[in-house]
Parts: sequence; structure tokens; C-alpha cells
Amino acid sequence: MSDTTVADAPPPASKKGKLPLILGLVLALAGGGGGFFAVQSGMLDGLLGGKSGDSHAAPDKAAKDDHDDGKGVGDIAFVEIPPLVISLGPNSTARHLRFTASLEVPKSSTGEVTTLMPRIQDVLNGYLRALRPSDIESPGALIELRAQMLRRIQMVVGSGNVRDLLVIEFMLN
Repeated sequence: MSDTTVADAPPPASKKGKLPLILGLVLALAGGGGGFFAVQSGMLDGLLGGKSGDSHAAPDKAAKDDHDDGKGVGDIAFVEIPPLVISLGPNSTARHLRFTASLEVPKSSTGEVTTLMPRIQDVLNGYLRALRPSDIESPGALIELRAQMLRRIQMVVGSGNVRDLLVIEFMLN
């Protein structure tokens, strides 16, 4: 029996080398940079149906519409919600939640919202008391709670009467 080894044979040489890899990388970077420049400079606006310069004017108008609502800053008022202290359940690491907020309302609705403040407090007390400790203690909880409370308040006083809920204090102790 004869044992033949192939260890003496040199490994097959790569004929292609690294040139195609480097060339592909350079072309990809050039294409990405060119595409970025074309979008940023507005060269593609004609192809996409927009006019040159419109892309910068539209966000300013949209931002103005979101904040003004066509009425201006002088039309808003803030109605304070008296501080609420909510006792938390036995499974919570904290014993109490102290909550203070203000409502952003149109000046014309200030009287109506102030009159309905006992109902607003009742809705907030009921909602906050029904929450589980994990709902309150999670890092992003305030965003979700704020949206839920605003929706409940708008149901009590009407969506046109309350624009926003501004949380002043949300403290667990």
C-alpha cells in the first residue's frame, strides 16, 4: 500500500485578486454620495413632481399650522388641575403617586373647563388608581399615560375645549 499525500501541492492561487472588491466599494461610495447630493440639492424635485424650493417651504407652513391652529398664541389659556395624590397598590415599590398638571385650553373655553374640574379630577383619579404598578414605573410610561389622560379629559369636556395636557409633576414616593 502506498500512501500519497497532497500536502506538497501549493494552494490554488486566486486569479481575481482584491481589485473587484475595492472597485465595487469605491463605486458604492460614489453612488451613495451622488444620490445624497442629488436629493439634498433638489435635483430630483422635477422628477418627483415638486418644484424647486418647495421642499423647504412646506415644513415651515406645516409647523406653523400645527402650533397656531389659525388662532395665535394669544388665544390660549392654562387651567391648573389641583394636585392629586394617588395611593398605589401593595405590589408597588412606591406608596404614592403625586400628580400635578395644567390643561391648555382656548380662552373661550376657560369657564367651561373650570366648571367641569371636579369631573376631570374624578376621571384622573379613577384612571390613575386603576393602573398596575408596572404601568407607572416603566421608563416610557409617562408618554402613554399622558395620552390616555388627555383622551379621557377630552371626553368629559369635549375635544374642542382642551388642546393639551401638560404634566407638571409626576412623582412616585
